[in-house]
Amino acid sequence: MSLIWRRAIRKIAARTEVNKARRTRVRTFLRKFQEAVTGGDAGAAKTAFVEAQSELMRAVSKGVVHKNTGSRKVGRLAAQLKKMSAA
Repeated sequence: MSLIWRRAIRKIAARTEVNKARRTRVRTFLRKFQEAVTGGDAGAAKTAFVEAQSELMRAVSKGVVHKNTGSRKVGRLAAQLKKMSAA
């Protein structure tokens, strides 16, 4: 039984590393979007929004982020983009 547990622990550690990398990647794209919005560049914000949305949905599909959380974040980003475009 101990061999199985050791293997499970190794798998969990590897999966944790991958998930951590994915979560970090999502945060990076969200930060890039926020920087584009604060900078006032509509074109860059639109591009950053598409990338952030894609990355968030990828994280959802991989199980790193819950689907409702991903949808809520994308909705809030879209609202920010719309507000910025209107101004």
